[in-house]
Amino acid sequence: MKEKHVYDLNGRVALITGAAQGQGAAEARLFAACGARVMLTDVQEDAVAEVAADLGENAAYIRHDVSDEKDWAAAVDATVRRFGSLGVLVNNAAAMRIVALEDEEPEAFRRILDINLVGTFLGIRAVVPVMRAAGGGAIVNIASSSGVFGQAWASAYTASKWGVRGLTRTAAIELGPDGIRVNALVPGPIQTAMLPGDRSSDGKDARFARLPLGRAGDVDEIAHMAAFLASPGASYITGADYAVDGGMAAGPAAAPRPETPMVFH
Repeated sequence: MKEKHVYDLNGRVALITGAAQGQGAAEARLFAACGARVMLTDVQEDAVAEVAADLGENAAYIRHDVSDEKDWAAAVDATVRRFGSLGVLVNNAAAMRIVALEDEEPEAFRRILDINLVGTFLGIRAVVPVMRAAGGGAIVNIASSSGVFGQAWASAYTASKWGVRGLTRTAAIELGPDGIRVNALVPGPIQTAMLPGDRSSDGKDARFARLPLGRAGDVDEIAHMAAFLASPGASYITGADYAVDGGMAAGPAAAPRPETPMVFH
């Protein structure tokens, strides 16, 4: 994905969580390239500082645990003090555990929910007063195809991402009258540190070969959809899911093409 400056984000101020790496870092880079000023947040302070430094004076960073209500207040305050406003929130930060449901521990399960779902709730709640006072804004929540179909060995992650989709719809209904749009991105398999490694032991990762596009996605492909949803081009879009999944949601892979027409009665 080489094209930049595709979406008009000039004058926008965005807060992007989980921006030290992967999708969050890609979103921060693209938003900045499209004219936004960006506050990058993450618990990995050194890594997020490095990403922010690469973006120059129109970017800043703060250490931020999205499961902590006080950290959210500090992140929003720091953004407004640095850039004067806050019109876009991308709730990107997330965590995953790969473990059988019957082996999962309740506290570990709750911790994933605290980051992925409660963190998204806290973020929405924290930015609403600022966005309402400014006459509106855009919130992009990052869900997952695991929150549509389910995923074995990831019960907490799956539950949290289903919750993000429901929370998105509720927030869109409640906040629409204030001019605040709320949408969810639903990524399929994306090449990040969170994508579980191939455990087939055959030396060839063919997990995604049966997707219509035949591959895992790239972080820039998520960033482009996030930038669109934050842009004026999406001004009449709210309360919706947007799959960026290589066709996963379209259905199972096709059977072999028939050599001749087949008619059944």
